[in-house]
Amino acid sequence: MASELVDALLALAQEKHIDELYLLDQLEQALAKSYESILMLENEARVTIDRASGRIYVYELRPVGERNPETLDYDEYEEVDITPPDVSRIAAQNAKAVISQIVREAGRRQIYQEFSGRTGDLITGTVLQTTPDFTIVKIRDGVEAELPHYDQKRHPDEPYEKPVGEYYQHNQRLKAIIISVRDAKAMIDDKGRPVRGENSRPPIIISRTHPDLIRRLFELEVPEIYDGVVEIKSVTREPGARSKIAVYSQDPHLDPVGACVGPKGSRVRMVVNELRGERIDVIQWNEDPHIYVANALSPANVHSVLIDAENQYATVIVPDDQLSLAIGKEGQNARLAARLTGWHIDIKPFSLAQNILAADMSLMDDEELEDGELDQLCIYVSEDGIRCRNHARPGSQYCGVHDPEGESLI
Repeated sequence: MASELVDALLALAQEKHIDELYLLDQLEQALAKSYESILMLENEARVTIDRASGRIYVYELRPVGERNPETLDYDEYEEVDITPPDVSRIAAQNAKAVISQIVREAGRRQIYQEFSGRTGDLITGTVLQTTPDFTIVKIRDGVEAELPHYDQKRHPDEPYEKPVGEYYQHNQRLKAIIISVRDAKAMIDDKGRPVRGENSRPPIIISRTHPDLIRRLFELEVPEIYDGVVEIKSVTREPGARSKIAVYSQDPHLDPVGACVGPKGSRVRMVVNELRGERIDVIQWNEDPHIYVANALSPANVHSVLIDAENQYATVIVPDDQLSLAIGKEGQNARLAARLTGWHIDIKPFSLAQNILAADMSLMDDEELEDGELDQLCIYVSEDGIRCRNHARPGSQYCGVHDPEGESLI
């Protein structure tokens, strides 16, 4: 019986990819607690399983000498063999529940060790189960992940990682990002007790709304990004609706936007299909905030951009017929552009440009102008000491707004 038990344990350890010594050690500790109760021992017990023969030995740890005055514990113990004659039968009766618990904990521990360092990685899985609160995705045999989409009113502390409008069917394949890996033993409540139900939940949490999902999908579809020639500088999303991605090429002869879009849009189309039709704007990153902000408002055409670097504020002038396109439906385009660039963006139509320029040109410092460009500007200075930022007309030191006497013509 004993050898059969050990053989079964070793076979189970191999099947579940669990370290054999770890499984036997955990079983010894669990059986020791069982025998303490079964034999009604006054002291702690220790169980050893002979790895070769499979025989089980039970020892009672009886204290020797006096207690340590500092710790109030005994420093030495005598192991007394109290192995009962039916030790194998008792072990077999208790082994099933003990082994099942050990296998579950060992499996979760192994998954945690394997995936805890893979946060941000892209995974491909198969939908196993969908409920109103979460979707279970099978990554591989024995490894499952949870895609949470809890009702925020009922579960305000739970994450929501499913794009609005996405629905999953059984056996459907989908890609997602690993955002966290839970350690069930570390999940404790305010009173220091393990959180109920954590051991039954998949340890891996994945997301379909995280911006890095787009980053990983483009790395998968665009070789130039994977090789590092094209760099993704920034990504922002409104999951299920629209996204913007800013890219930059290390090679001046390579168009980063064209590389991401691909021939006839084939590369970006693959990403859009994986995101269930989510619209993606690929724009070119530029270190000049004037150009970067203008690009971020694509597909709208921008007339000019005024920058207040100190306050991270950009005033954008667009043609009147481009105003609604620049703002987007319910402000979506402007909102995404602001998140992408990190600048507060204020969009104004060209019909108000003169008023905006007069009010906001004071935000620019002469240091922002390129060498020699200051000499090409109108020399008019207002009563407030603000230098006109318009270019001078050919053959004159003044722009078309001011006359040679410095008076305004409008």
